[in-house]
Amino acid sequence: MGGRESVPYLERYFEDYAVGEVVEFGDYAVTEEEIVTFAKAYDPQPFHTDPDAAKGSHFRGLVGSGWMTGAIVMRLFCDHFIPQCSAMGSPGIDKVRWLRPVRPGDRLRARATVLRTVRSQSRRDRGTVILLQEAINQNGETVMSYEGRAMFACRPRA
Repeated sequence: MGGRESVPYLERYFEDYAVGEVVEFGDYAVTEEEIVTFAKAYDPQPFHTDPDAAKGSHFRGLVGSGWMTGAIVMRLFCDHFIPQCSAMGSPGIDKVRWLRPVRPGDRLRARATVLRTVRSQSRRDRGTVILLQEAINQNGETVMSYEGRAMFACRPRA
């Protein structure tokens, strides 16, 4: 199947991803409660957990943990981009960057850009798609980016 952009993302197989393809999806509202709850459990720094202390920080207000932003992006990818029919997990991510703080009231969406596709030489039933994955806020600013590697099954032969 080549050209593939017409295949819905949640129904794709390895062959359906085209280098250079870009897609944006999702709409996630970040709340103060979520920022504080996540940070208290996983990243308990005062500018994530205490709105008053955060006012005196270099952020001048409460900001979400970068790890929370990553979890939000993962949720958006699961809901809108990763097909259950072919997804085989990820061997990892590279070049993680937190570019701007995420604040209560921000609305995030995700963007995926297909950088490369690599068919497995040892297991011909799968391949890896290398993606630039980004979180974008309501102002169109990239707040987080990373290079993700996703493994997908090849389309079953009829």
